[in-house]
Amino acid sequence: MDIKSGIDPLYEKNKQAHASVQTLRELFDDWYTTDLCSRLKHPTIPKRIFDKEIAPALGHRKVHDVTPLDVRAVIRKVAASGRPTIANDTLMYLKQLFRHSIKLGLRSENPAAAFSVGDAGGVEASRERYLSEREIQDAFSVFRKHLDSFGRDNYLACCLFLVLAVRKSELCQAKWHEFDLDNATWHLPKERSKSKTAISIPLPTQAVSWLKALRETSFGSEYVFPARRASSRPHMGPDTLNRAISKLFGQEPGKKVQPPNVMGNVMHFTVHDLRRTFRSLAAASGVPSHVAERCLNHKLKGVEGIYDRYDYFDERKAAHQLIADRLAPYIQPSPT
Repeated sequence: MDIKSGIDPLYEKNKQAHASVQTLRELFDDWYTTDLCSRLKHPTIPKRIFDKEIAPALGHRKVHDVTPLDVRAVIRKVAASGRPTIANDTLMYLKQLFRHSIKLGLRSENPAAAFSVGDAGGVEASRERYLSEREIQDAFSVFRKHLDSFGRDNYLACCLFLVLAVRKSELCQAKWHEFDLDNATWHLPKERSKSKTAISIPLPTQAVSWLKALRETSFGSEYVFPARRASSRPHMGPDTLNRAISKLFGQEPGKKVQPPNVMGNVMHFTVHDLRRTFRSLAAASGVPSHVAERCLNHKLKGVEGIYDRYDYFDERKAAHQLIADRLAPYIQPSPT
């Protein structure tokens, strides 16, 4: 009877099954539990974007009431805060979220579909930024002068990123049980490695001393960098360090009155640029390319990557120590 009347019974059954999904927040929760958690390695990334950038403006709105103008307002606000990458991510997740609403029969069109990265953060050029040794000296000098506001943990994190060349999430979410400080080794498990392979990272002597100092003030936390403020996560947040660095450059997202730029002639940089700096310094110091690439936990390419299973631990240990010794006069923190 329904089919004769032009009604798709399967569509109606699916629609009734998701009748509890009314608001955009409820739509996201359904998407998160039924799709993202099973499909993505880090489903908390789109969740963080939704909670911070989308939910405040649209979370309470009915799914069928959201218009393209609402979408434009959200992505423009993020782009205006000086975070083009986050603006592009926000648009991407809005498109995916409304595609999910179409699957549930809650909408017949996607209000974010007409927008491109040009309407959000723009086309993102590949970054080539790395710091010269003079910039490292100047930047860390500023860090020390403003240690009360910049933070001791942030300072030591920058030191570690510079000499270990690991990825941001790998260090910010590191747990103490991964470290063998007596043998100066960090065993990074494959579950937390972007390359999805476990790797043992040799620690230069300076890094061991910094980690011992951090352990003394971690107050029994299982994390090397525990959250220092009330937060839904127990460890340092993914944006914490970049925000602290940007603030010294006079760039504080969400603030109408910006702080002064105290970084002098140093160009703006991010945490990932410290990783690129290590690679540049390694090349300048004569570290062989294949060893430097393994220091970055990159897989070797081509035939070499297929047949070369040697992990270059001793060679990487020498490379990390070489860079740490080279930079120690610039970055070694004072005893206090």
